[in-house]
Formats: sequence, C-alpha cells, structure tokens
Amino acid sequence: QVQLVESGGGLVQAGGSLRLSCAASRSIFSIGTMGWYRQAPGKQRELVASITRGGTTNYADSVKGRFTISRDNTKNTVYLQMNSLRPEDTGVYDCNAPHPQVGGMVSYNWGQGTQVTVSS
Repeated sequence: QVQLVESGGGLVQAGGSLRLSCAASRSIFSIGTMGWYRQAPGKQRELVASITRGGTTNYADSVKGRFTISRDNTKNTVYLQMNSLRPEDTGVYDCNAPHPQVGGMVSYNWGQGTQVTVSS
C-alpha cells in the first residue's frame, strides 16, 4: 500500500499564498493520476486539482487561475501552489489517487492531511 504524507499548510491572510507537498512512499509514476482534495468544515471532501503522469491538469472552478498542481516523479512528490487565497479555501487538504474504475473513490487510505486556514 502507498503511504501519502501531506505538509505545508498553515494560517495565512486572505490574498496570501501557500505551497503544499504530498510525499509518496513509492514512485508516483506507477500510480498515475494524482489529486488534491479538500474538506471544509461541515462540507464533503472535494477534488480541487488533479494531474496525470504526463502533466495534464484539471481544476475545480473555484480554484481555477489561483491554484497550480505539479508533480516531481523523481522525488515521488506532488505539489499544490495556492495563490490569492480566500477564506472559503479553508479546510483540510489531502492528496490521493482517483480510483481508475470507481467514480468518486480514491485508491489509497486517507492520511492526516494538512490544515489550511485563511483569515479574512
């Protein structure tokens, strides 16, 4: 089983930036598509960004133009650069691999995630 460890969260004022990292226990090239999810208080977890092995990205409408997902396969790490942060971006951010066959599911167990808090 792949272990995923997130880091880089923190408290930031609106308009600020954070860079999140997701370190995998084995090659992410073999995993395939990776994504960043977030869960805001009282809301369901949602996929906010994803990236394929080849670097094709996709973003939720709420973060388009502000967030950038990237991956470094040599370091087994996926990143999420978050700019122009808004209070509604507050939540716990987790990385995982969307399940290739089962819609809405992920391939690995959820870790602790990293907390992002954006103050107004």
